[in-house]
Amino acid sequence: MRILIAEDDENFRSLIKELLEQTGHTAIAEANGRLAWERLLADGADMLVTDVNMPELDGFGLLRNIRTHSLYAGLPVLMLTIRHFAEDQVAGYESGADDYLTKPFDNDVFIARIHALTRRISRADCGKTGQIP
Repeated sequence: MRILIAEDDENFRSLIKELLEQTGHTAIAEANGRLAWERLLADGADMLVTDVNMPELDGFGLLRNIRTHSLYAGLPVLMLTIRHFAEDQVAGYESGADDYLTKPFDNDVFIARIHALTRRISRADCGKTGQIP
């Protein structure tokens, strides 16, 4: 699965990329929302993992672009952020995020959430074709 990462913190970006690649995914990492949006339009992706607070285009702006684009409106999105208050999480979900995880996070929990989103994609594809992808 091709997973696009939008994360301005180089350490978190490297960690997320490494975790995803260790579990067999292809990870494409960009340093902000604008670069991630451009990469998505150019190369596509199966899922997005995005930080909220980023320069140029934040995670909410990136998510808004995705949810209003006909080709990517259904793209699974996991938001990562240091914002841990309930109202921040509610804002993430109401903006269209499929899942929300606060930093710092446990690596196993992060991978479990990626797998849960992957299962959701597989079930949706199975429902469209009647076959397991």
